[in-house]
Amino acid sequence: MTSTLPTTKMANAIRALAMDAVQKANSGHPGMPMGMAEIAVALWAKHYRHNPANPHWFNRDRFVLSNGHGSMLQYALLHLTGYDLPMDELRNFRQMHSKTPGHPEVDVTPGIETTTGPLGQGLTNAVGMALAEKLLAAEFNRANFPVVDHYTYTFVGDGCLMEGISHEACSLAGTLRLSKLIALYDDNGISIDGHVEGWFKDDTPKRFEAYGWNVIRAVDGHNVEAVSAAIHQAKLSDKPTLICCKTVIGKGSPNLAGTDKVHGAALGDKEIAAVREALGWTSAPFEIPEDVYAAWDAKPQGKQFEGDWNALFAAYAAEYPQQALEFTRRMKGELPGNFEQTASDYVASCVAKKETIATRKASQNAIQALAPVLPEFLGGSADLTGSNLTNWKESVAVRADQPGNHINYGVREFGMSAMINGIALHGGYIPFGATFLTFSDYSRNALRMAALMKIRSIFVFTHDSIGLGEDGPTHQSVEHVSSLRLIPQLDNWRPCDTVESAVAWEQAVKRKNGPSTLIFSRQNLQYQERDAQQIADIKRGAYILKDAPDAKAILIATGSEVELAMQSAAALAQEGIAVRVVSMPCADVFDRQEAAYKASVLERGVPRVAIEAGVTAFWHKYVGLEGAVVGIDTFGESAPAPVLFKHFGFTVENVVAKTKLVLA
Repeated sequence: MTSTLPTTKMANAIRALAMDAVQKANSGHPGMPMGMAEIAVALWAKHYRHNPANPHWFNRDRFVLSNGHGSMLQYALLHLTGYDLPMDELRNFRQMHSKTPGHPEVDVTPGIETTTGPLGQGLTNAVGMALAEKLLAAEFNRANFPVVDHYTYTFVGDGCLMEGISHEACSLAGTLRLSKLIALYDDNGISIDGHVEGWFKDDTPKRFEAYGWNVIRAVDGHNVEAVSAAIHQAKLSDKPTLICCKTVIGKGSPNLAGTDKVHGAALGDKEIAAVREALGWTSAPFEIPEDVYAAWDAKPQGKQFEGDWNALFAAYAAEYPQQALEFTRRMKGELPGNFEQTASDYVASCVAKKETIATRKASQNAIQALAPVLPEFLGGSADLTGSNLTNWKESVAVRADQPGNHINYGVREFGMSAMINGIALHGGYIPFGATFLTFSDYSRNALRMAALMKIRSIFVFTHDSIGLGEDGPTHQSVEHVSSLRLIPQLDNWRPCDTVESAVAWEQAVKRKNGPSTLIFSRQNLQYQERDAQQIADIKRGAYILKDAPDAKAILIATGSEVELAMQSAAALAQEGIAVRVVSMPCADVFDRQEAAYKASVLERGVPRVAIEAGVTAFWHKYVGLEGAVVGIDTFGESAPAPVLFKHFGFTVENVVAKTKLVLA
C-alpha cells in the first residue's frame, strides 16, 4: 500500500489500540505492541502480500506472531488493514467468545495463521510453513509459472530465542536454506523478570550465523525505512534471515518505557493519558481517524494481489491442467478419489497375509501401501528412521538442494513436532514424524497445540512399552499412552496387529479436524482373526474381538496386550469361564461413539479386567471400582522383553487370577 500519512501516525494507531484494549480488559501485554509498532508498519504497509477480503488466499505471505503475548499488535493490524475484525472485537479483548483472545488462535480470528503463545513454537511453525512453501514450489512451479511464491514472516522476542525449541528449528532452517523465511527479532532486552542480561547474554547474531542464516544486525526498530530496507535486503539472500531490531519496550510511555513494568500489565489511566500527550494522539479510546484507516487499508491492493495470482493460475491450469487439478485438491485438503479403495484393498491384503510382525513394521507397510496415492505424504523421523520405519521405497530425503518427501529432522523431537504443525497449517501436505514413545515428552506441548488447533498432524511413536527390552527404563514408556489420552481432541491409536495398524493409518489420514498419534511396538505381535464386521468396527475405537455366550467377564486390551487377552480367554474357557475380549485400539474414538454401541461392546453389569503395559489409573474409567487392571505402576528394568513381561505380571496366569478375583 502507498500513503502520504506519516508512518509515525500509523505506528501510533497500533500503540493506542494496544494500550486501550489492555486497559479495558485490565489484562494483557501492551509493551511489545508499543515497542514493535514501527516494525509492523515496515512489514505490513510495505512488504506483506495478503488480501483482507480473503484470508485464505493461497499465495498470501504467512505472518506468525511467535511472541504471541503481544496479540494486540496483530489484532490492531488485522483491524486496521481491513479484515473482518470490527472495533467491537478489540473492545472485547480477552473476553469470553470474542475474536480477540489473550493469545492469537487460528480459526478464531480471521487472518491468524497459527495459535501462538507458548514461546518459540510460533517461530518453529514458521519454519514448517517455509519448508512447505519451498517443497510445494519445487513440485508445482514451472517456467514462467511461479504459482507457489510467498514469504513466511515471523516476529520473535527474547523469550522465543531462550526456548530450546528455537535452537532446534532454526538450526534445521539454516541447514535446509529456507530463504523465504524472514524473522524480525524484537531485541528490547526485557522479559517478565526484568533486564535479560542477568540470564540471557547470547550473542544472538553469531548464533544465527552459525546456523547458516543471513543476519542483519543493529537495525533501528523504530525507524520504518531502516526496517523496510532490511526486509528488502533479506529477500535477496539464499538463506533464512534474522533481522535484529533494537527497540524500546513500551515506546511512547513516558514513565514505563524500557522497563518490565510495561511488559504484562495495563498502563493505568494516568500513564495512558501521558502516552496520548507524548504521542500527540488526540483520539478517544477505540477511535481511529479516517486518514489513518485510509493509510492502512490493504483491501484494494490485496484484491489486486489475488487477482494477479488468479490470472497466473488460470494460465498455469491451461498449460498444465493435471498439475493444477492436483494442486487445487491438495490445497483443499481433500483426499484422492482412489484413497478409500486403496486403503480397503490394503486391509484386505493384511487379512490375506496374516502376518505376525512388529506393528512398527506394519506401520511402514501401511505407509508403503498408501504413499503411491498420497503424494501429499511428507514423512520424517527425529534421527530414528531405521527404528521408527517412517520411510518407504520411493521416499526421497529432503535436502537443501533436493526436494523430497521424507525429512531427517535430527535429534529434535520438539522442533519436529512443531514444524509438522506448521506444515499442516500451511497446506498441501499431510505431515507425519516419528520418535520413540518415551520421547513424546519432549514433543508434548506441540501435540497439545496441534489438538488445540484441530489440525491434521500425525505423530508416530514406536517402541511403545517395556516391550522394547534391554534399553531399560529410560526408554521404556510406562505413563506415556495414558498421559497422551488426557489431551483433548487428540486421537491416540495403539493397534494390536497389521489390520489394526492399517485402519489406524487410514483413520489418521482421513481425520481433517484433529491430530492423531500412532503408537507401535518394537516386538512382533500375533495376527488376530476377524470377520468383516469386526474389521469395520475397528474404526469405532473398540470392538468385540472374541465373544462367548453368557460371558462372565470382559477383558479389555490394547496393542501388544491383546494377544495376552486372547490367550487368557482361551485358558479361562478351559476352566469353564466364558469371557469376552474387547480390543480398544483408540479409546478416544470409542468414547465418541453413541451410547448404544458403547453398551453393546462393554455390556453393563459384566465385570471387567483391563490389560495394558502401562500405568493403571486410566483404565478405571472402564473397569470401575469393582474391576481389575493388569498394568505397571513402576518404571521398567533393563532385560529382554519376554523376561520383563513375565516379571511385571503380563502372563496368562496373572490375568486368569485377576479375572477370577473380579468374579468372586
